[in-house]
Amino acid sequence: MAHTKLEKLKLEFDRITILQLALVIFMLVVFLVLPIWTIIAGAFEFKGQPSLEWFSRIFTNTRYFNLNPGEELIVSMNNTVFIQGVNFGIVLNSLIVGAIVTIFTTLIGTTLAFIMARYEFRGKMFFRTVVLIPMLVTPFINAFVIKQWLTSDYSLLNTIFYDTLHILPFRINLDGLAAIVLVQILSYTPIVFLNASAAIINVDPSLEEQGENLGAKGFRLLRTVTLPLALPGIAAGGVLVFIFSLEDLGGPIVFSSNFLARQIISYQVYSQFYAAVTGGILPETVALAVILLGIALLGFLLIKRYISLKTFAMLSKGGRWSPRIRPLGLRKSILVYPFLIIWIILSSFPQIGVFVYSFADILGGVIPQSWTLENYIKMISEPTVTRVITNSFIYSFAAVGLILVVGFSAAYLVARKKFFGRDVIDILSTMPIAIPGIVVAVGYFAFFSLGPFRGTPFDPLVSPALLITLAYAVRRMPFTVRSIFAGLQQVHVNLEEASMNLGASKARTYVRILIPLIVANFVGGAMLSFVYCMSETSVSITLGGLGEGTQPITWFMQDVMLRAAGSVPLAATLGVFLMLMQITALTLSNLLLKQRLAFLGI
Repeated sequence: MAHTKLEKLKLEFDRITILQLALVIFMLVVFLVLPIWTIIAGAFEFKGQPSLEWFSRIFTNTRYFNLNPGEELIVSMNNTVFIQGVNFGIVLNSLIVGAIVTIFTTLIGTTLAFIMARYEFRGKMFFRTVVLIPMLVTPFINAFVIKQWLTSDYSLLNTIFYDTLHILPFRINLDGLAAIVLVQILSYTPIVFLNASAAIINVDPSLEEQGENLGAKGFRLLRTVTLPLALPGIAAGGVLVFIFSLEDLGGPIVFSSNFLARQIISYQVYSQFYAAVTGGILPETVALAVILLGIALLGFLLIKRYISLKTFAMLSKGGRWSPRIRPLGLRKSILVYPFLIIWIILSSFPQIGVFVYSFADILGGVIPQSWTLENYIKMISEPTVTRVITNSFIYSFAAVGLILVVGFSAAYLVARKKFFGRDVIDILSTMPIAIPGIVVAVGYFAFFSLGPFRGTPFDPLVSPALLITLAYAVRRMPFTVRSIFAGLQQVHVNLEEASMNLGASKARTYVRILIPLIVANFVGGAMLSFVYCMSETSVSITLGGLGEGTQPITWFMQDVMLRAAGSVPLAATLGVFLMLMQITALTLSNLLLKQRLAFLGI
């Protein structure tokens, strides 16, 4: 019996599998677990002893938890209504902003998803496509456009509806926390939309028909049958939005002239990060980063637990079913079309504005005063700009190469092998999607600043280039891992066994049989990882700022917008460059995977 088990173990773990397992464990432990563990351990240490001192200081300080703010949410002054939020303290502000953004994105995204999934109407394909425009990431410049066009005293919104049409009785000025909420709602709603769309389409129509036969109609059917069955997808989108809201830095940095915009966890950790260059990371900052990590992971785990406690299994007679799609009647059209048009105009403002500002010569107001192609010429000819573009390409290509090797190994081990610890690898290889980038940056700095790494290429103060690449690889690995895992599930293991039974080695079977069958998943996942590496924000503006000549694109965009007067058009041009890359990669990825674009679910 023992001999049989040993033989099975040898068959299960050949030399290539052992190499894959060692590679995955090394990557996940050294470049994910240990950096995160370093900041966790540091947060629980005071004067060399285990302690809760730093957390005690945070939880008892009104700067972080202020239950009696004594401020007004809305202030009226000189025909202008100022809405900036209320300061409940840094930690509570982050939770409140995340909760509000999650609620609104879930409501809007689910409504959009239900309309697209259940109704047929003129222009549906157009609306379904443009609803995804906010997913085109343009760090910092998108928040600047929203500030100029929607939230400031003399925004485009106020100019049209107050000064010109006289529809509004006063100007509306959004700033601080309120502006951050608006930026995030406009940016993150497509995440819920994509997850909810897939979930609603996959609802077995026979279950809804049974509900109707039992008397459930209209909203009651939606509330009692459709939405509960679609809840896993909706909840996954909501949790991702909450996590992205917590880690967002674009909105807080752009609106940082307002005191309240700076009173959230991500901005506080970011603003205190550079103190680490001379004096090491402040323990209180580390504790704040751990709180941010804990909140994000708690939300991730709670929603998985909640969903697992319920049964959402659907049974059908076999085969694929056709979703229940019906024509949009006249009465519903009166509601649906204005809703879609208004939402698409508002949510597309950032991307439209980025494109408009990229051709600006002089940006003297909301609309450019003169136009030029000079910004695009600078992008391809000015050494400073070409260097940051080259840096981003190098980091992203290197990260994707690492992602493909490690991601394939992790996906293969989870999909094909049975061993103790397989579930841990599965969790660790996908969990980076739930770990805020600013926490990863702090963890890398804390861990790789330790004695053994000083003076080596891993030392962030020697050159952050290697750490940026590794951080990109860890953070964006889940896209490729889930894509390859899905491909492996569609390829029967018998094909590999047949190849090896005919004398092919494991490596030859990989190269000649398995990888060609899932090459679309490889390329699709790699392209998604690549474009998100190129537009990575949190890691880029923290680690990227530690070295001279090693900064990536997003660091440069932030730098020119905040420090160089009149450079917004150049940042917008780089934003257009990133958008074009994302459109190309996402389109090719969809074609290769032969399925609708769906955000990474939990």
